[in-house]
Amino acid sequence: MSGKDYHGKLDVENGRVDLSHGSGGRAMAQLISGLFHQAFGNEWLARCNDQSAFEVAAGRMVMTTDGYVVSPLFFPGGNIGSLAVHGTINDVVMAGARPLYLSASFIIEEGFRFSDLGTIAQSMGVAARGAGVHIITGDTKVVERGKADGLFISTTGIGVLADGLDLSADKARIGDRVLVSGSLGDHGVAIMSTRQNAALQVEIVSDSASLHDLVAVMMVAGGRGIRVMRDPTRGGLAATLNEIAHQSGLGFRLQETAIPVKPAVAATCELLGLDPIHVANEGKLVAIVAPDVADAVLAAMKAHPLGCDAADIGEAVADDHKFVQLATSFGGGRIVDWLSGEQLPRIC
Repeated sequence: MSGKDYHGKLDVENGRVDLSHGSGGRAMAQLISGLFHQAFGNEWLARCNDQSAFEVAAGRMVMTTDGYVVSPLFFPGGNIGSLAVHGTINDVVMAGARPLYLSASFIIEEGFRFSDLGTIAQSMGVAARGAGVHIITGDTKVVERGKADGLFISTTGIGVLADGLDLSADKARIGDRVLVSGSLGDHGVAIMSTRQNAALQVEIVSDSASLHDLVAVMMVAGGRGIRVMRDPTRGGLAATLNEIAHQSGLGFRLQETAIPVKPAVAATCELLGLDPIHVANEGKLVAIVAPDVADAVLAAMKAHPLGCDAADIGEAVADDHKFVQLATSFGGGRIVDWLSGEQLPRIC
């Protein structure tokens, strides 16, 4: 996201992106300085280099990268920009790390409104600053009409991890508790309700949020008793626990009645033939926690605004098949498997 300030002024209110804004010339410099630098402004971007140098803290570094292609770009509770920041920060903090810096790369379709791009960039700046994170470098490309569906964003996040801390699925043990930080399926249903707003008269807001503060209080309460944390995004709770089961060599036994799902989300999922435990989340986490610290961690989660609906939903069990089993509300049981296809496309 380099480029000097050429003192050009964008018509942010009425203008649109054209191919010249990705050409490397004056128009591109004006876009970067007049829109992105305004939204993300910090000492690193102000130097206008092709990269950013930053201090490396003691301990180990954590890095993650992700791409965002959500449709629609704006949805109840956020947009592609805030989602990209929250999602990348959450991937860093699931390691127990403190997030520090982000990069952001934009692929913009010719004809995209500056006003929409400005709103998205501003939301990214707000989300990053809210987590104490700086967007310090990036890139901008413009493609022809019809080649990018408006806007795609790729991000990379970097954080620092305390010495000796190693959260990993292979550390899960028989008897560990499965904790979730709140109601499931909100993000996926919010996206679907926006796409189908003529048919679905529901008001569901995405749960998109940065979980850095919630994770910090959990780590204080549980310490090394927290084995692994994951954010159940695409594929939802089901995919996350199946992934951990295969990595740990264990199974999981869950109680359906303990899994928090908002009534409006449950009703919408029933209408659409979806299962909430397969639906994406963007502001929730799953933690596998040693039984002796589970109550303390759960209490800490419930005391935090982003964990007020947290719940203990089951336990890790010995299982050579590595199945995730669900005791249903009707007194029966079923296997919770991976999805065999794409349930809700373009949700992040």
